[in-house]
Amino acid sequence: MQESLLQQGLDITLYGMGIVFTFLLVLVICTTIMSRVVTRLFPEAEPVAASPVSTPASGAAGDLRLRKIIQAAIEQHRNRRR
Repeated sequence: MQESLLQQGLDITLYGMGIVFTFLLVLVICTTIMSRVVTRLFPEAEPVAASPVSTPASGAAGDLRLRKIIQAAIEQHRNRRR
């Protein structure tokens, strides 16, 4: 009697694990197929190279302005700590 209960439990466990494994395998296969279909139907557009917005002359002025802003922020931070 005890052996038949253990056998039934083992059978049910293996049956359940087999169903879960099969479901996951089918899910992975379907996801892979759908991904390939979508990639074929809707290919990604190649990114366009962006041209530089600022010229070197205005870049130097921007760097100087940014440096002054950073220096002012540091000064303000140091004055708050005192």
